[in-house]
Amino acid sequence: MNARVLVAEDDTKQAEVIRRYLEREGHTALLVHDGRAALEEVRRHRPDLLVLDVMMPVVDGLDVCRILRRESDLPVLMLTARSTEDDLLLGLDLGADDYLTKPYSPRELMARIRTLLRRTRASAAAPDDPVLRVGALAVDPVRRIVDIEGRRVTCTPGEFDVLATMAAEPERVFTRRQLLARTRGDDRYITERTIDVHVLNLRKKIEPVPRQPVYLQTVFGVGYRLTDGSRAR
Repeated sequence: MNARVLVAEDDTKQAEVIRRYLEREGHTALLVHDGRAALEEVRRHRPDLLVLDVMMPVVDGLDVCRILRRESDLPVLMLTARSTEDDLLLGLDLGADDYLTKPYSPRELMARIRTLLRRTRASAAAPDDPVLRVGALAVDPVRRIVDIEGRRVTCTPGEFDVLATMAAEPERVFTRRQLLARTRGDDRYITERTIDVHVLNLRKKIEPVPRQPVYLQTVFGVGYRLTDGSRAR
């Protein structure tokens, strides 16, 4: 699973440690030390994954993530010294796919990178999968494309995995724990609130009125279900 990984970390010693571990696993590592350089490198080299520190000079990591999500579905693993759940969920809300709280071990970081790369490349193993259609919503699990009423929707890998899981079984009520198990496996670091953030972001992208969802519906006390929208008509 050789990949081109961009590391945006202003601590040069820490960035070098990450580079050595990445290269040891056969990846190509690109290093930058401020947010503006991170944006420029993403646009220039189109890496497979971005490891993004939150606290960086020039443009901080949160703003980098916000800007990138307007342009790309590049997988983003965020590094943060902010340990409260609200801070971590803010990163997910801006489009990060995973986060790791400092201090962390390089081995843990490599495990997260392997998991994220595996998730984003898994669709290549199933070229015959059909497009999943739920009402006006079309989810292509091979090309990882989402359309709603003919309009292309850009999703993060995490958002896509949640939507594709539900589109494969429309009308089924999924608990948050079931969605975590389907999309994140045994990643014990991710909480059920991660699913809530992905659902809120998806509603902003596919619902006519996000606060009155007709596709991604809440089943109170249980979880979520994806419908064709006909119940609202």
